[in-house]
Amino acid sequence: MKDHRRLGRELGLFGTDPLIGAGLPYWLPAGAAVRQALEEYVSDIERRAGYQRVYSPVLGKRELYELSGHWEHYRDDMFPPMRLGGGPDGGPDGDPAGEEVVLRPSLCPHHALIYRSRERSYRELPLRLAELGGMYRAELSGVLGGLTRVRAIQLNDAHVFCTLEQVADEALAALRLIREAYAAMGLDAARYRLSLPGPGAKYVREPGLWQRAGALLEQALAAEGIAYDAEEGEAAFYGPKIDVQVLDAAGREATLSTVQVDFHQPARFGLAYVGADGARHRPVMVHRSVVGSAERAVAQLIEVHQGAFPPWLAPVQAVVLPVGEAEAAPAEALLRRCVAAGLRAELAGPERGTLGARVRAGRLAPYQVVVGPREAAGGAAALRLRDGRRPAPLPAAEAVARMAAAVAARRPELWPPDEAERAAG
Repeated sequence: MKDHRRLGRELGLFGTDPLIGAGLPYWLPAGAAVRQALEEYVSDIERRAGYQRVYSPVLGKRELYELSGHWEHYRDDMFPPMRLGGGPDGGPDGDPAGEEVVLRPSLCPHHALIYRSRERSYRELPLRLAELGGMYRAELSGVLGGLTRVRAIQLNDAHVFCTLEQVADEALAALRLIREAYAAMGLDAARYRLSLPGPGAKYVREPGLWQRAGALLEQALAAEGIAYDAEEGEAAFYGPKIDVQVLDAAGREATLSTVQVDFHQPARFGLAYVGADGARHRPVMVHRSVVGSAERAVAQLIEVHQGAFPPWLAPVQAVVLPVGEAEAAPAEALLRRCVAAGLRAELAGPERGTLGARVRAGRLAPYQVVVGPREAAGGAAALRLRDGRRPAPLPAAEAVARMAAAVAARRPELWPPDEAERAAG
């Protein structure tokens, strides 16, 4: 099995350049198509699950991360502060020393500020805020590798602000959303880990809150019937978490998705809501990432599928193959029909070699559509599926509609059967 770095080069998905820097890959058009399809999918399932999309800056003042606890507990993984302004004319706020801003190591402090931007009522809870946002980790050069360990991360992140009574249900709903996404992507979890605090100063020292948060996560795991391993020393500094572990091509384990319960940051930020009794109460913060970072998620997809992505994720979903120059015009018309249906399609004409060579070159595309003399004359399309199947020739419009329906279903299957085939089966 090839690892994602080798396949990334061979398939033209992503690359690196020393002038950009280590741990800072760029995305080529084919890789960008996979990433965009994944981002759109996550945005869609989050919307249907009641999440509201927000955007927040990738910079924050040092004081923000001092307040959140990141500066105290996570400083070694953060980039150094940048001083703005200063000098005789002062900084942006008139401070001669200027102000210090930091590339954010996490999105949660920003979402906490969005929550407290106005008064909140219990009627608004649970409030689910989601963002696909950039964050930055000062990873050592020795641990960087491909897309799995990078310094600039695009994180599929969300934070649910809820009452204590809502926490277990929200954690359970997040677990179900993760499992739904894995089924669509054709991924399997290697195991589920309940990550708990260990010794040392890395963790917030509030034993009672840790125990309560851990019990709520255990309740969610039990409700979903998920077996898990409890491990000390793997928690976030502010609370325990459920980590969904995956394996790479070399059998190494990494965390892809998480669900975390946090009592700490709501207290640090003074978050509150007005309850039914008219009094102010403290919400709980559930951190949740369905597919983790776009980088690590795509790396996992590359290795699991070895470049043969599920139809909805494939960089090129349909390759149209005219047998000869005589079929060029109907093939181009079929290509336009594919594009109009929302498919990522391309034409592989005779100038690229023999039909057999073109079929081999397009072997990773889910669908190849051959247009020969018979198909051109009858307005039909002869399909070749990536798994070797060849459905009976179909009218061009129906063939395109079937391919588009399979893509829109966002499932790993190449060719869901129609009603007649289901009945026959």
